[in-house]
Amino acid sequence: MSVTQKPSGAAEATASGRLGFVVFITAAAALGGFLFGYDSSVINGAVSGIQGKFGVGSGETGLIVSSALLGSAVGAALAGRFADRYGRIKVMKAGALLFAVSAVGSMLPFSPWDLALWRVLGGAAIGIASVIAPTYIAEVAPTKYRGRLASFQQAAIVLGIAISQLVNWVLADVAGGDTRGHLLGLEAWQWMLGICVIPAVVYFVLSSMIPESPRYLIQAERLDDARKVLAQVEGEGTDTDARIAEIRSLIASDHRPRFRDLLGGRFGLLPIVWVGIGLSVFQQLVGINVIFYYSSILWQSVGIDQSNSLLISFIGSVINILGTVIAILLVDRIGRKPLALIGSAGMAVTLAAAGWAFSSATGSGDNVSLPDLQGTVALISANAFVLFFAMSWGVVVWVMLGEMFPNRVRAAALSVAASAQWIANWAITVSFPSLSRWNLSATYLVYAAFAALSIVFVAKFMKETKGVRLEDMG
Repeated sequence: MSVTQKPSGAAEATASGRLGFVVFITAAAALGGFLFGYDSSVINGAVSGIQGKFGVGSGETGLIVSSALLGSAVGAALAGRFADRYGRIKVMKAGALLFAVSAVGSMLPFSPWDLALWRVLGGAAIGIASVIAPTYIAEVAPTKYRGRLASFQQAAIVLGIAISQLVNWVLADVAGGDTRGHLLGLEAWQWMLGICVIPAVVYFVLSSMIPESPRYLIQAERLDDARKVLAQVEGEGTDTDARIAEIRSLIASDHRPRFRDLLGGRFGLLPIVWVGIGLSVFQQLVGINVIFYYSSILWQSVGIDQSNSLLISFIGSVINILGTVIAILLVDRIGRKPLALIGSAGMAVTLAAAGWAFSSATGSGDNVSLPDLQGTVALISANAFVLFFAMSWGVVVWVMLGEMFPNRVRAAALSVAASAQWIANWAITVSFPSLSRWNLSATYLVYAAFAALSIVFVAKFMKETKGVRLEDMG
């Protein structure tokens, strides 16, 4: 008896089409990461305009810029719970709406305090995006491509950061090199914050076009819908009933994360949890988000005009993308620990060099300048710092947090470590304007000291997870 088989060319076309569909839905979900990066860093270009518009000092500036981080902590804490109750797609749409409303409100504030509230709302959307996109991608990506597809989120974040800096530079340049220059009745900094509504609308539309996660559909007993999605992402030949039974068993065996599971050891929490917290905190204490949130006013504070300072910020964002690509290529080749040590050493040296360069600033107010040599060193070292961070700690920490904890405490431990990261991020962000006004050089030397301490921390406490199965983590 002869058997009719589908021609190999048709089979390849079907497989290619299925992969193309998976890439599309993954990219659509990762647009939340793009908005994460864009909205969190676009404030960089608007800071000087906000200060001029409302006459706020360094303390108030720090509160306005850091306010989004408070919303991020809340959004991240609630996103998982809402996603399990209402579905991944509805939470994506809610995040898109929050991004859009925050953008319009931030564009048209009445005072610095309602601007801070709009930023908190945008921060909640950032927190949602930080949780829902990787969750959805992990649940729809075929095992064979999961690692590469999961990297879409980090790539989207750094791309969002770069695009925000490019938009800031273009708008300021069109407005005559001044963030307070007028464009169509509004100041340039207002357009910087408001343009985020465009990708937010695109995110909402794309979220309406992609299927719900099969895990959520099975959890909600929508089995026919789950079969359709599984066939779409895994192929028509997939035994969907077997896959549904497998996913059901995993859901049934899920351990609800509890804080008391983390207790133990000499200092309250399990030692591995403290290591996770340490990695999260050191990632922020080196001052990386000072570059992403304040680089524009940083360069202006040492005599560079607004337009050129925004161009420098954009260049730094491109370097951030380059470093992230390097990390993705190396993290599975040389391992997490060596990459972290290389990054720590590089950051310590470049931050110390920046601190030395800024110590030579002369003048005050709007008439500050650096000697040519120190100005060149400051530019090179600041961008080299971004490169060393992006190629190491920017990726390694998130990889480690996803791998290092034992199965029984992974979800709860990751939640605690991520919360510590948001808190440290907030502390650095809110304190930088006041610290830099006090002594910019000393501030960078403090960050350099933390980078040096991170070498000791990694060498002593961080265990390599390369090649270790998640089931064997302990």
